[in-house]
Amino acid sequence: MAARQEVSAWRPAVPGVVEVFHAHFTEYAYPMHVHEAWTLLIVDDGAVRYDLDRHEHGTPHDTVSLLPPHVPHNGSPATSGGFRKRVLYLDADVLGEDLIGAAVDAPDLRDPVLRRRVGRLHRALARPGDELEADSRLTLIGERLREHLRTGRDTAPARRDPVLAGRLRELLDARVVEGLTLDEAAAVVQAHPAHLVRAFSAAYGIAPHQYLTARRVDLARRLLLDGRPPGEVAAAAGFYDQAHLTRHFRKLVGVTPGRYGDGRNPSAR
Repeated sequence: MAARQEVSAWRPAVPGVVEVFHAHFTEYAYPMHVHEAWTLLIVDDGAVRYDLDRHEHGTPHDTVSLLPPHVPHNGSPATSGGFRKRVLYLDADVLGEDLIGAAVDAPDLRDPVLRRRVGRLHRALARPGDELEADSRLTLIGERLREHLRTGRDTAPARRDPVLAGRLRELLDARVVEGLTLDEAAAVVQAHPAHLVRAFSAAYGIAPHQYLTARRVDLARRLLLDGRPPGEVAAAAGFYDQAHLTRHFRKLVGVTPGRYGDGRNPSAR
């Protein structure tokens, strides 16, 4: 088999994410090196063998690996077919330096819930315009990682806080088009971002990013029925571009914006 190297990397507009890195390597081996950021790694095919703090580890596809900043590590394929991986480099402040020791002791986490959440975060990060969703998902992932590193217990169940949830809904309603980040909302209501997401979801049965998207789709419907073209409506309703509008509009309404706003009244046909 010929050596293969497929790489894509980008910096999303999501606080705390320094870089997203996707790669498929068949023979390439990383030498010992360090990062200033936390390395959150999942492997989709094959496996990676690596040394961290002079101990050998492996990353089969059902684990999540968390490599701490400033600690040397390497990496090489553990199977003949190489490996396909998705990596998030997270700002050191996302988890804090006090957890580096615990991550060195147990970098590979067998947690199916965490694995699914990380995969969903990668999908959100690949879609421009879905930054609030990515921000929310990263917040809950950070919370679960801290639970693993501090106690090894599952994340605590959501605490109901309808007043806090209502305050966040008011903020979202006031900024349907402009949007806001979780950090901005948390600063206004003086609550931790993770608690904010959980309180909102427990109160309304929907995550903050889903609520905001639904409000934007409702606005887009009104603008389309006013006769405005989809490309213009996308920007006016707070979507990143027309493709972003179309994806969410079809998901929530069942048709594309172009078909929805064609201006035809069935009773007049």
